[in-house]
Amino acid sequence: MAVNIKYILKRRIRRKKRVRKKVFGTPDRPRLSVYRSLKHIYAQIIDDTKGHTLVSCSTLSPELREEIKGKTKNKEAAKKVGLLLARKALEKGIKKVVFDKGYFKYHGRLKALADGAREGGLEF
Repeated sequence: MAVNIKYILKRRIRRKKRVRKKVFGTPDRPRLSVYRSLKHIYAQIIDDTKGHTLVSCSTLSPELREEIKGKTKNKEAAKKVGLLLARKALEKGIKKVVFDKGYFKYHGRLKALADGAREGGLEF
């Protein structure tokens, strides 16, 4: 069974547009954007009015490298990224965010990151 890559990419773009027309980051409530690759997970808090990234974190962050040690593809690593992101955001005075899951389903590593960010003190 052949997979049509163009069709898959079109569906991803459609899902992303559907999410992004509802989610917009303001200075009071910036957007928490998440990207999940096969090996790593990335998260950043963005003020869309200025187009600036306020806080960013990933499984490649130097603060987490020793803690994770090569196990970047699991839920525990994603939860640690969420906790670190929340800690960095609270240091900058960011408490409330809008969650942007992009074109990913809200389960697995993405849900673990969101739970870690909530546990760390972010509200969304």
